[in-house]
Amino acid sequence: MIDVIAGLALAGAIVLAILYKRVRGALTQGTRRHDDWDEMMIKRLRDQGYHPFNEYRVDYFLALRDTATCDQVRARLEPEGFAVDVKSIDGESELPFSLHASKTLRLIVPEIQTLSQRMRGLAEEFHGRYDGWAA
Repeated sequence: MIDVIAGLALAGAIVLAILYKRVRGALTQGTRRHDDWDEMMIKRLRDQGYHPFNEYRVDYFLALRDTATCDQVRARLEPEGFAVDVKSIDGESELPFSLHASKTLRLIVPEIQTLSQRMRGLAEEFHGRYDGWAA
């Protein structure tokens, strides 16, 4: 009887470990996908002749719900050296404002990934959407 209980406990522990690993993997999958996209974009730009040690203008795009929110995001980004402008998007009802933030940067993968995570975090904090970057 003790062997059966020990076997069931061991099986339960294994099932819990598998579930933990799958849930943890699912939670981190989104971040990895975005990081992979940033890395792929930088590789594509380098293939087109962009040099990693030169500085380029990098443009980040966020979709936000109103001008007050845009002003709050602008107040966070401008002290970090970003030039920010905002435009309304005709026909868009949920997130009708596009915030464009640009800064001259080197196209180094970890740095761009960190900034993309920062922009994604700002978009989430202000109930908006991060639409990516371009150089």
